[in-house]
Amino acid sequence: MESAVLRRFLAAILFCFLCAAGGLYGETTATLPSFWDDRPNRELIESIVSEMNDQELLGQVFMLGYVGKRPSAEILSWIRARNLGGVKIFTRNVDTLAGLSSSIAEMQELTRSGRFQIPLFVSTDQEGGWVRHIKLETSQTPGNIALGASGLPQDALLTGYYIGQELRSLGINMNFAPTTDVYSNPSASVIGPRAFSSDPVTTATLALAYYRGMARSGIICTAKHFPGHGHADKDSHGTLPVVRISFEQMWERELVPYRVLIPEGIPAIMSAHIAYPDILGNLLPASRSDQLIEGVLRRKLSFQGVVITDDMEMNGAISGGVDTAQASLEALRAGNDMILVSHTQSAQERTWDMLIRQVSSSAEFKERIKTSVRRILELKLRFFKPIEAAAPGSPDDTGELIPSPGAWEFFQQSALRSVTLLRDAVIPLEQGRDRRMLLVGQFEEFLEEGRLRYPEADPLFFPYSPFYSAREEDLERVPRIASRYDVVVFCLANYNSLEVLETLRSFSGTLVVLSTLSPVYLRDTPWVQTALAVYGTGKESFRAGFAALAGDFEPEGRIPVDFIDGYPVDGASP
Repeated sequence: MESAVLRRFLAAILFCFLCAAGGLYGETTATLPSFWDDRPNRELIESIVSEMNDQELLGQVFMLGYVGKRPSAEILSWIRARNLGGVKIFTRNVDTLAGLSSSIAEMQELTRSGRFQIPLFVSTDQEGGWVRHIKLETSQTPGNIALGASGLPQDALLTGYYIGQELRSLGINMNFAPTTDVYSNPSASVIGPRAFSSDPVTTATLALAYYRGMARSGIICTAKHFPGHGHADKDSHGTLPVVRISFEQMWERELVPYRVLIPEGIPAIMSAHIAYPDILGNLLPASRSDQLIEGVLRRKLSFQGVVITDDMEMNGAISGGVDTAQASLEALRAGNDMILVSHTQSAQERTWDMLIRQVSSSAEFKERIKTSVRRILELKLRFFKPIEAAAPGSPDDTGELIPSPGAWEFFQQSALRSVTLLRDAVIPLEQGRDRRMLLVGQFEEFLEEGRLRYPEADPLFFPYSPFYSAREEDLERVPRIASRYDVVVFCLANYNSLEVLETLRSFSGTLVVLSTLSPVYLRDTPWVQTALAVYGTGKESFRAGFAALAGDFEPEGRIPVDFIDGYPVDGASP
């Protein structure tokens, strides 16, 4: 009997102890700070950072991509267990816009189950023009270089605004744009039409207007690619570009847009994987350079926002024999706040393993991460809490919100304003029943819009070759077929099409060139007597070009680069 009483007594004591412990634990949990608490931002940030464990701190500095049309199990696990800071959306993640919106909503809702309920940065590359990760019903714009041709800040502002509205309706809250690279090297093909201009001041002016417009839509702009990709003749996806300039040259050219945007409050900047040996004395990419990130961007330019690396799986990032994990460690030590690892799950895991060991073993590195987390939280609080930008629109409403109301009309007008007339021998061009016309190009939109304007014209499509040279069969086929026609309208867009165009030098009829994307290839066609530039590859751009060719209006655009001799630049008088 005494034994049974004693057991009941001990059980009661244990129960009380567990209740007390549970109460204490519950009290501790209840007092954990939440991102959504109504407290001053600085106080809330310090409270959250002080309560974070190593995994929660490190998770915030990662931005990851995933494979598939729906969030992968791995990305959901990162959100649930590692307090992931951000996700990047690629074209591969989109089957329908409603499906994308649902995916983003699912990921953001999962953050609500975290200890601090910190929402994700959800980013993409929706620059406009050539680079547009979210396609389908979203607006196709004439692109940055078209804005440089018209030279109108209002057009840049509305471009940013309409793109931002569409992203916002999907739940995307961060855009890796504007591209602030100064297009100073005609061989910088990876930037080309993504740039506004070869003039630093024009680039800065239009980038600022674009940023202002996108900010009106509640989107976090990320200026890129610091300190500048517009003079690099290589693509940092495949190799490490080396730019040999002095710091004085960089200050007066590459850094001018940042010198304008930073005082105006640009919230985030992306660092580039480009080497500047004459400045750094080595071949370290800028993204891993303390001298450029901390020394120039933080101290000299006084940028206090969030710095995000370009993808750390790019070959430019891992130059010098390091892997993504080591390169990411160096990038964070150099002063970047977030690392972007976009593609490979194994690379993401290896990077995590290396960095969590560093956070756990190095007090100095942990403090470095805490500094970045403070900046990340400050930016999220500033954008997400007042306007609830982290919350996507209803997937059912997506069809009504995209394209953004008014966007189609605006982008058509913007395309018309950008059309540039370079050589005028036969404008207006009339087909006439006795003149056979052939439309030659690599874009179906070019052929479709050409036939709408000239219904009796015949289309001739030739595919883009992934190699530098055009296909041999096209070099033979195009001039042979063209010889049967009186008029040829040719779309010039890249080295492939330039090589095909060269086969028409001896064409005896009327040849008209409609240039799109970068106008750089026009440098090699002085023998062409009639040429226009339209810059974009969407229907609105080709429609504008054919309207100018038919004489509907007089083009007022100006070549936005200074390396094509004999043509006015950036709105200057001829």
